[in-house]
Amino acid sequence: MSLRHNTAMPTVLGIETSCDETGVAIFDTDRGAIVAERLYSQIELHAQHGGVVPELASRDHVKKLAPLIEQTLADAGLPRTDAIAYTAGPGLLGALLVGAGVAVGLGNAWGVPVIPVHHMEGHLLAPLLGGDAPAQNLQFPFVALLVSGGHTLLVLVRGLGDYAVLGESRDDAVGEAFDKTAKLLGLGYPGGPAVAKLALGGDPERFRLPRPMTDRPGLEFSFSGLKTAVYTLHQKHPDAAADIAIAFELAVVETLLIKCRRALEQTDCDTLVVAGGVAANQRLREGLNGLPGTRVLFPPPALCTDNGAMIAHVGGLRLADGVCPATDMAARARWPLDALQAPGTSAP
Repeated sequence: MSLRHNTAMPTVLGIETSCDETGVAIFDTDRGAIVAERLYSQIELHAQHGGVVPELASRDHVKKLAPLIEQTLADAGLPRTDAIAYTAGPGLLGALLVGAGVAVGLGNAWGVPVIPVHHMEGHLLAPLLGGDAPAQNLQFPFVALLVSGGHTLLVLVRGLGDYAVLGESRDDAVGEAFDKTAKLLGLGYPGGPAVAKLALGGDPERFRLPRPMTDRPGLEFSFSGLKTAVYTLHQKHPDAAADIAIAFELAVVETLLIKCRRALEQTDCDTLVVAGGVAANQRLREGLNGLPGTRVLFPPPALCTDNGAMIAHVGGLRLADGVCPATDMAARARWPLDALQAPGTSAP
């Protein structure tokens, strides 16, 4: 079964405020494309604190969201859209409520449907927007690896809204492990790019860190012990930051490779979709592209991090496929991906 667009509703405004990115975009279902997009990152705001401060994130979304919506509509030459999609979870509750409140308020003012979207479903289907996976070429079922600052999970995707979680992290998400490792090594925030950059100058043969939970069956992850191993190694070798960085990156990549290979074998799938902020890591991309007999698909780098485009896109897919969304404001800090409902049923 392939994913296709329906032209019942031409334009969808997407709003993303789950964490520290304020994203707005407009998806044209008739063209199957994003026609306008704006994104504001709060990285500089949170860098001085070494990580995201939820209250500051919420306040900044309040300041930035309305102007970004106005600018995006102007870019598209539209007075309004035919529907509005917003990230309803998971994420920082205060930040989510900002986007939810604006979406529902605009929906009532414009008299258009409002669609609550699962943040990880946005990441999951982001490759359909460009890069390696045109919509008409991606067939169900497939396996997805979602790797970000807040999530690490393997998912069997049987159709839109039909997801089975195969395995997830028991503790730190892989992006969180990158951030904590960067902090231990005295690097900046966000940690993923900082660690990857430092690793380029490291000796890959000097240290070997553990590949957590790869010596036992199953598809669960755990990265807290790897962070502890980095701390211990750094205490013994304080002047070997680059060598530690590459040892950490190689441990993460090999762990993800082993789990992805198992998931593909277990499900008898030959397609792997990789999404989320950590999907931008070049070493991970190279490693996964080397999986034998597997078609590996990534979103464009700009769509790996949080953005409004992926939310507008999912909103368009769900609206076009007959989902009847509630107009009540919804925001969930926690929202299991496999609790989503398939098209044709009431939205949560």
